[in-house]
Amino acid sequence: MRVHVGTDHAGFEMSKRLVAHLEAAGHEVVDHGPAEYDPEDDYPSFCINAARAVVRDQRAGVEALGVVFGGSGNGEQMAANKVEGVRAALAWSLPTAELAREHNDANVVAVGARQHSEQEMLDIIDAFLATPFSGAERHARRIAQLGEYETTGSIAGHEID
Repeated sequence: MRVHVGTDHAGFEMSKRLVAHLEAAGHEVVDHGPAEYDPEDDYPSFCINAARAVVRDQRAGVEALGVVFGGSGNGEQMAANKVEGVRAALAWSLPTAELAREHNDANVVAVGARQHSEQEMLDIIDAFLATPFSGAERHARRIAQLGEYETTGSIAGHEID
């Protein structure tokens, strides 16, 4: 699987270890930065670039997911979710990572690099990457509604105020 990674200064050191870990597991990794440590850098462009690449790959039929992280993962998730077609989930445990994929077909996971040990973070990301979408009709229906709202501003059969 191709995995797109984006972070900022808070996750810079971890990103190098994550890339090596994912490559050792057989994944093709694309690191969207940063390329060097800068304590004043900003996460939005790195995370948006990773998220855009995931959507591009998925639309081209390439099996791809994304990982974005920073100090808390919150801003990184918000940045990724600004990209049309992205369903980024903040995961802080194995169950939240697994459910993000299983129920929500999340295509990007956000993790707080300052909230977990390195091993916990790797375990959360591995769980996310390994868990398939269940395909259950109720989950697919809800995901379709999110996509419909994202592109049209409405959900057929449902009132949006």
